[in-house]
Amino acid sequence: MPTTPELIHGYILAGLECTHLEVDGDGQHFQAVIVSPAFAGKRPIQRHQLVYAALGDRMREEIHALSMKTLTPEEYQG
Repeated sequence: MPTTPELIHGYILAGLECTHLEVDGDGQHFQAVIVSPAFAGKRPIQRHQLVYAALGDRMREEIHALSMKTLTPEEYQG
C-alpha cells in the first residue's frame, strides 16, 4: 500500500498532540505543517525528533522525504 498524506497525518496524530496538522505530498516527497504544544521551549532539531519518534520506523521504511514546519500554537497564531 503506497504511503499517502492521509496515512502520515494519522501516524503523526497517533503519536503527537497537535492543535493543527497539514500534510501534503506526491507519494514520495511530503511536506507537513505541524503545530503542537509539545514543541514549546524546544529547538528545531528537537521538534523534528519528536515528529520522527511519532513516525517511528516508518521514516526509514515508508517515508522517503518529509519536509516539516514545526510550530508552537503561539508561533502559529503569529
